[in-house]
Order: sequence, then structure tokens, then C-alpha cells
Amino acid sequence: MKIAIAGLANSGKTTIFNALTGLNLETTIYPTVTAEPHHGVVKVPDRRIDRLSEIYQPKKTTYATVEYVDYIGLTKGDMEQNRKVFDLVKDADAIVHVVRGFPEEAVSHPLGSVDPLRDAETIEMEMVFGDLELVGKRLERMELGQKRGKKPDESEHRLLLKCKELLESEKPLRDADFSEDDRKAMRHLQFMSIKPEVVVLNVAEQDVNAAATKKTVSDLQALFKGRQVKVLSMCGKIEMEIAQLSPGDAKAFLDDLGIQEPALNKLIRVSYDLLGLISFLTYGEDEVRAWTIEKGMNAQQAAGRIHSDIERGFIRAEIVSYDDFIAGGGSIHAAREKGHFKLEGKTYEVKDGDMINFRFNV
Repeated sequence: MKIAIAGLANSGKTTIFNALTGLNLETTIYPTVTAEPHHGVVKVPDRRIDRLSEIYQPKKTTYATVEYVDYIGLTKGDMEQNRKVFDLVKDADAIVHVVRGFPEEAVSHPLGSVDPLRDAETIEMEMVFGDLELVGKRLERMELGQKRGKKPDESEHRLLLKCKELLESEKPLRDADFSEDDRKAMRHLQFMSIKPEVVVLNVAEQDVNAAATKKTVSDLQALFKGRQVKVLSMCGKIEMEIAQLSPGDAKAFLDDLGIQEPALNKLIRVSYDLLGLISFLTYGEDEVRAWTIEKGMNAQQAAGRIHSDIERGFIRAEIVSYDDFIAGGGSIHAAREKGHFKLEGKTYEVKDGDMINFRFNV
């Protein structure tokens, strides 16, 4: 799973990226228009994996992961410059849209002032206009092909016209009611405004719990109402400082602030959930591991995430939910005695937190 970090220049994108990855990339006080993209793979925090590792003491513990990519900021009205960013964003599964909420005079703002609602809408419109340009070029190629005697794909043509109408009314494609077949047909087009999005309001340290911050979050939620968008607030600067600390020092720092966990943990989990992903768990002395699957996958499909041989030779899945396992004292034997241990066939729909042992024969 790849997630692109987008936003206007100097919104704190790289600070958020540093916080997520634990890296220490340089941040600037002026907009940057040329740079290489930065990639970082981040573990999805999962207390279930932590607890199972305490119980089994495995040789290896493996968390689900998310890849984040940071690039230069988008620029209002500069399609040529923005296309560089869109080329990166188009193959991402989702977007973390960083919106500036901190009033720091030393860090210039490309639009001259801090206005989160204006900035959020600006980025949305730039993605809409980028998609509209893509649709226009696609339709133009179809028209040229038709003049040369090549019959256009009628279903794609109708879909493009529908997208064009929506985009010309300045609506992102994620607002539209597309069928599952339409969505499959659109995948190769790699539209940006259809991607799930996490909007992160990046605020100053003193404003983390301020009433004004809560009001702005509420206003952003209203702006994106009905869309596949989640809105969070955090102080990227604090989160980056926490990420640079050792686990012990980070815990002490959080305790001093009265915070249970970094806000970044929530961002990672929300990114994961937004894409309709869940984790099933495997366990034992060799390894405790979270495996990423899409919601709705059946047991045989989930087995294929581990190995194609397990999927092909699937016999049954031995399953206990994590909650039942812990409630039974963290013992498979106790789970069996209490009737929480189930044997399921190929068509069983795997649930988030299912602890599974696959039986197979090849």
C-alpha cells in the first residue's frame, strides 16, 4: 500500500513524513519547486501484535506496513509544475493531504496567509483540474483514432464523458456514484480526485487541543462531507521530535504531555482503514505476524497472502478471534475449551483480528 503526501508548499508535508518514518530530511522556509521524491516504509501500530509477541516470545515479529511518499508541494494555477506531483500521486492508493494551520512568520506561505479551508479547497481543485486535463486528452485521442478509422471503446467513452461533466462542475470524482464495473474500468486512468484522502491539519504546539483547532477540524469535515475523506489534526513538529527519540524517552515525553500515543499512530491506522484493509494474525514461536487483506476476503484468498501453495491446497482454517483469545487468558487450549476455536471452510469471511492457522495439503 502506497500513500502520497500532498499539499501546498510549506504546509509541513516533509515534517509529517519525517515524523512517520523517523527520518530527518531537511525542511525549508521557502517553497521548493525541484526535489526528488522520498520514500519511507512505516509499521502499522498494532497492540494485538505487541501482546501476542509478549505471550509467544517469537524469533520474529512482523507488523503490517504502509509506504509513504513525500514530494514537492502543489502550486495554485500552475498545471505544468503540478503535473510533476500528479505523476507521483497517480500510482498511490491514497493521499495524505497536509493543510497548514500554524502561523509562523519565518515560514512563508505561498498564498500569503494561513487559511486552512481555502488551502484545502485549493488543493482539491488542483486535483480536479488535473483530472479534467487527463480526461480531455483521453477524449481527444479517441476522437483522433476515430477519424483514422479506429472504433472507440463505447463504454470507456461514456465513462469519460460522465467524469468530464462532474469535473467541469468542480466536483472530485470520489463524490460520484460509480458502479464497481466503472471503478474497475477507471483504474488504468489513475485519476487523483477519486483517491481516498486523509486531511491532516498541521497546527502549532500550543494549538493542539485549542478550541480554534477543533472548530477548524469541524469546518474541514463539513467541507469534505459525504466524501471518502477523514480529517485529523496534529502538530507535525512535536510528532517529528517524538519520532527522533528512543522508545523510552518518547514514552516519558508523551507521559509529560498527558498523551497516550503519538497522533501519527492514529494517522497510520486511519490510512490503513480508509483503504478498506484489515489484518489477520498468525502466531507461534517462530513468528507473530499481521497480514494485510481487503475487507470481505474469504479464508482461501487470505491463505494465498501467505503462500500460493496454501491457497491451492487449502483444507480448512482454524480460527479464534484475538479478543476471545485474550479473554480466555491468552491460551489456545482455553479458547478450545470455551468453544471459541472454530474450524472454517474456504468461503468463511475473514474478520479483522482473526488469529488463523491454515491446514493445507499440496
